[in-house]
Amino acid sequence: MPYDPSDFPPFAVTVDLVVLTVRRHALCALTVRRGEEPFRGQWALPGGFVRVDEDLASAAARELAEETGLRPQDSDSRHAGAHLEQLATYGDPARDPRMRVVSVAHLVLAPDLPAPTAGGDAGSAQWTPVSRLLGGADGEPAERLAFDHARILDDGVERARSKIEYSSLAAAFCPAEFTVGELRRVYEAVWGVALDPRNFHRKVTGTPGFLVPVGGTTTRQGGRPAQLFRAGGASVLNPPMLRPEV
Repeated sequence: MPYDPSDFPPFAVTVDLVVLTVRRHALCALTVRRGEEPFRGQWALPGGFVRVDEDLASAAARELAEETGLRPQDSDSRHAGAHLEQLATYGDPARDPRMRVVSVAHLVLAPDLPAPTAGGDAGSAQWTPVSRLLGGADGEPAERLAFDHARILDDGVERARSKIEYSSLAAAFCPAEFTVGELRRVYEAVWGVALDPRNFHRKVTGTPGFLVPVGGTTTRQGGRPAQLFRAGGASVLNPPMLRPEV
């Protein structure tokens, strides 16, 4: 029996981006100050409506390029880029006061990024420490996010924290070539804990295929020259590097 499309209520689809990077040893998220209603003047995650002629992946990549100037990294490339993956779908009927809007959120991880430039309907853009946006046991967050973006951000941060336990995803926060110390500081920033340098070094260099020496050293972190590595071909850490309890 044919159905009448008018029997079903129309709704819009958006993509929201949880863009995470490590700046000054802190896990930070890209936030934009809304220039229009609803929630005008309030901070939010970057994103926008999916166009009629594009699929979700294309919409997410477009928004990523517009907000950060980055493009998703080719899975076969070792050059600098952004890790982009679909996070979750959010469809509470009351999540947007304008109309029924379903959002497909994406998680983006990238090395230390420059100061963002606001675009579209955003009044301004900035990197904000996740601790200021999500708060914690000590009290309310310092910045409130529009819509249900606090929940989306929380889900994105937890995805990043859990995935670096068993995958090589932490390298997405590093430049193409990095030291063990730089990688350790990524784990510390994402997890919010201090790690023992010797134990960490033994774990990551002793896991086959996790890190590959590139044959050079650097002194950019100060002190003695440190060996440079790149991410290896191993996509799964076995055994995993379990997150310390806080």
